[in-house]
This record gives sequence, structure tokens and C-alpha cells, in this order.
Amino acid sequence: MRIAYLDCFSGVSGDMFLGALVDAGVSPQLLYETVKALDIEAELEISRVQRGGISATKVNVYAHGEKDLPREVFWQQKQPAHDHTHSHHHEHGRGLSDIRKLIAATNIEAKPKATAIRIFEVLGAAEAKVHNISIDEVHFHEVGAIDAIVDIACAAVGAKSLGVDEWICSPLNVGGGTVKCAHGTLPVPAPATVELLKDAPVYSSGPQVEMVTPTGAAIVKTLVSRFASFPAMKVKNAGYGAGSRDPREHPNVLRLSIGESSVETRLPPQSDKTGRSGDPGFAASPEAETITVLEANLDDLSPQVLAYAIEQLLAAGALDVFTVPAQMKKGRPGTLLTVLCKPNDADRLTQIVFAETTTLGVRRRDEQRQVLSRRWETVQTDWGPVRIKIGSMNGSISTFAPEYEDCKTVAEKNRVPLKTVMQHALHLYTSSRK
Repeated sequence: MRIAYLDCFSGVSGDMFLGALVDAGVSPQLLYETVKALDIEAELEISRVQRGGISATKVNVYAHGEKDLPREVFWQQKQPAHDHTHSHHHEHGRGLSDIRKLIAATNIEAKPKATAIRIFEVLGAAEAKVHNISIDEVHFHEVGAIDAIVDIACAAVGAKSLGVDEWICSPLNVGGGTVKCAHGTLPVPAPATVELLKDAPVYSSGPQVEMVTPTGAAIVKTLVSRFASFPAMKVKNAGYGAGSRDPREHPNVLRLSIGESSVETRLPPQSDKTGRSGDPGFAASPEAETITVLEANLDDLSPQVLAYAIEQLLAAGALDVFTVPAQMKKGRPGTLLTVLCKPNDADRLTQIVFAETTTLGVRRRDEQRQVLSRRWETVQTDWGPVRIKIGSMNGSISTFAPEYEDCKTVAEKNRVPLKTVMQHALHLYTSSRK
């Protein structure tokens, strides 16, 4: 299974996360195109810097030509539309509904689009709770909003492009001291950051400055499924994203490691033909994990509405969604909707099932499943690159297939039949193995 590990020994912020993504292999062009799709008068500057002796990637956001501010998200309570006692800057704050519409209107893929909106929703909910206002009253100052929109949208798109099955995070170094923001001086970690990091392991070490920002905390809260020390994995790539500060005694970077989980199991002693036991050795086994199964019986729902509900569930992070015919009361034909998800996502996906279908109840249970170790290799077709997803057990390849979304993109861009792209990609991969 392909995993990503965030090592937050110097905390995490939006720009640090983007820098780590690029340093770990995400195409800068992908981020440039994402910013262009947002159409909010913003630009990215990507450069190489040194932080505490470590070479890292620094990503700066320019809004209306102004470099990203030290405090990347500023909240303000919504002001009356005709209150001219407030500055022009305040009047042009963006509300959460405005940001939802802005992101939804872009041509960003559905899944990262939903992830970006979700990050903003958890960020807005935290600010609303801290300031005792409704989430609709939370507005982001114009420059701060642009900075956050770029960070969050690019984070969602870049994270999706890595093809990671699970995000894991270290305990977070939140820093200390105080930080100045739009409404005064706040303790570090800021109240919204504390709200976002509930149940996450945190500590304070090193320079007494803000190390985890609200945007960074919201990204972690949305993407990460669990917190742990460095997991057992075969590291394939690693990247370092730089923060703005460069304290002499502390490398201000976020490290992102990407690789294959390496759960191992002890094999029984093997004997040769003489009956002597050989070295038992180790071999990778299919990894066991807990998933949650959600089920609902439906007998009065339009197929069009059901198809939309399935799209929403997948976009919101469901591992899989499927339906099977079912016979309901009084012989009526119906549908059994089944959703597979991570336990941490079960409550949120249950809410979507209730909101988008006519069911009055959702069954839930946890089950164990075993998954093959997965990795990607890229083949260069005549029309563009296509990733091949490879499943293996005990070091041997069990299955492989071209990534559908890659094939679809290539087929649409070059007006080539999808099946032709898929067949060509498979031929290239199988030929390379001979």
C-alpha cells in the first residue's frame, strides 16, 4: 500500500505543505495550472532555499502582486453590506459560501475539488467555534483568503496526484509564544489551531514562534487518517517544504516521505531435501486494516439521484461505493447501497447518505480486510504518460492495470478511443517486464 508520512518536527503550514509536495515529485506545472484555474489574480513563486542546512523547496503565493503574509488566514465577522465605517479591504472579504462556489466552478478534478472544499469547511468551523459565531459569518480578508485558497486548492490537487492510499502524520511541533493577527495578539498555538488539532498528538519545542498555522492544521485534519511515529515503509521519495523563517538552530522544514508499507511476517522454517531447516527469512504479506461498511436499503429513489449520491460519496473520500438489487417489503424491487470507508470518515459519509438518499437508517459495522502492496509505474504512450497500478504479494506481482483517470485524460486530449490507450499502455508495461 502506498503511504505518505508527514514529519512535522517544525510544524506545518500551507506553503510548507506545497513545498514538500513539489520536492517529493509533484509537478510544479500542475500547481501553476491549478492557480490559473482558480482565476483569482494570484501567482506562485517556487524556489530552492536552505533551512538549517537542509535544501528545501519554498513556495510563495502572490495575491495582486503582494507576497503571502506571515499570518496566512485572517478571519473577520461578516459586516453589514452598507456599513461604510469599515475599510474597503474588509468589505471585500470572502465568505465560506463564496469560496465553495469559486472552487466548485473550476475545472479541477472532482475528488481534489471536494477535498479542497472540505479543508475550508473544517477551517471555517474551527474559526466559527472559537469566535462564537456561525460558520456563515466567518469571512476571510481579501489577501488572506487568496493565499489560503491557493494553498488549499493546490494542496488538494497535489496530494491527489501522488496516488497515496493513506496519509500518516507525526506528532506536531506547534511552537510557542504569541502571534499577531488581524484582531490582536494571540497565544501560540492559535485558538483555531488548537480546535483543529483536537485528539492529535502535539508538543512544543525549539523557537517560540507559530509553527502550525490554521491552514496547515486544516490540511492535516482532512488528509491524515492516523498519527504515528515513522511507519514501516520502503521509502521511494522524500521532499522538504520550507517555511518563511530561517532560525539558526532549527531547520524550518516539513518532510514528506512517500513509499510502500512494508508489513512483514515471519515465515516457518523451510527444509531442504535432506530435512535440514534453512534460514526462515522474511516476506511481505498482504496488509490487514480495519474498514467501516455502511449499508442502506432504498426502494423509492430515482436512479439519477442515486447515481449523484454515489458520485458525492466517492468525491468525499469513500474507498468504494456499489449497489446490488434487493427485494423489499411487499415484493417491491429496491437497491442495497454499500459504502466502504475509513473509520474516521464514517460519520461524514453517513451524513451524505442521509442527505442525498431517501433512507431512514444506515447500518454500520467494522470489518477487517487484507490489501495487496500497491505501487505505480509510469509508461510513456504515444499520446502521453499513463500510470500502471501494480499489486504484489510476497514480492511477486499479482495484478496490474492502467490507471483509468490517466487513460481517460490522454484519450480525451488526443481524441483517441479509451480502449486503444488502455491496450497500448498494457502492452508497453508487459513488454518492459520481458
